[in-house]
Amino acid sequence: MSTRWLDWAIAAGVAASLVVAGHPATGPGYALLAAGGLVLAARRRAPRTVLAATGLLALGYQATGADVPVIAFLFAVYATMRAGHRVFTLAGSVLMLATLPLAALVSPRDLTTYEAFAQTRDVLQIAWLIAAAAAGEALRQAERRADEAERTKEEAARRRANEERLHIARELHDSLTHQISVIKLQAEVAVHLARKRGEDVPEPLLVIRDAGREAARELRATLEALRDDDKNPPHGIKDVPELVERARATGLDARLTIEGRHDAVPAAVERTAYRIVQESLTNIARHAAAATARVHIDYRQDAVVIEVDDDGTAVPGKAEPGVGLLGMRERVTALGGNLQAAPRVEGGFRVQAELPVAQP
Repeated sequence: MSTRWLDWAIAAGVAASLVVAGHPATGPGYALLAAGGLVLAARRRAPRTVLAATGLLALGYQATGADVPVIAFLFAVYATMRAGHRVFTLAGSVLMLATLPLAALVSPRDLTTYEAFAQTRDVLQIAWLIAAAAAGEALRQAERRADEAERTKEEAARRRANEERLHIARELHDSLTHQISVIKLQAEVAVHLARKRGEDVPEPLLVIRDAGREAARELRATLEALRDDDKNPPHGIKDVPELVERARATGLDARLTIEGRHDAVPAAVERTAYRIVQESLTNIARHAAAATARVHIDYRQDAVVIEVDDDGTAVPGKAEPGVGLLGMRERVTALGGNLQAAPRVEGGFRVQAELPVAQP
């Protein structure tokens, strides 16, 4: 059953329950009860509108002189809280409870009998509203954590794939580049010496020279493809603001400051800087229990310096967390840079990397 039909089935069930529970009621009362249930079919697409509609319909039913059932409004509170509209849900619930007595004043009922009943009923309504809001918030948090876990899993798989590609590129570079270069160089020297002496260059030697040149070009292209996947262009410092905004979306108060000028930074430094910020923010989200994080990028004349601080639970004297830090160190060391990662004296954790602009 699709989500749309399921929503309609739930709405129809609630409407039927309200009509049965509202017996005996006037004709307009039955219509208001049914409408209050059926409007729930749109609670996923327009939760705030549904909350307002169910509240108004409940007030209208109260004005007919009957005791209002808040089942539809509870469903709306749950849906609105699940959608993340906390302030709207709180304001709507308070407004609903505050205006119910006003609706009772215009209703044709005995207010002397109503007042004693209303005090007990209002306490129950507040309890049910709190329960509905808590259930919606709990499910929203669970869904957020599930989404974050899936996103982290995808990022880990992508990181492992990138590391494997870089490992293959290093192996190819170390094992083949030197050998092909030697073959190409020896063949070119032999051709040069033969021509210098005025001798005929053997055809096989020319073939070896040309094949060496072509192999060197193919190997360079292969290494570039392994290091920089064309279908997924490598990230750089320009993409760090997106990382920070993504961290803020999870509830972390993350801030970014940049000093200096972005002037001719090598692509390898760009990629490493991005990965350092990405891994640091990931570790903060997973392990630090931090409320704030500060990312600072400083473009200096001979280096790019990245600092990521948090106010988490790390304290001096404890061993630094190992998740991702080994990969950071390898990347920074490969560029001839320096990485420091340790708890701060004032509490929290700091990752500081200095990446030289001039390639070693």
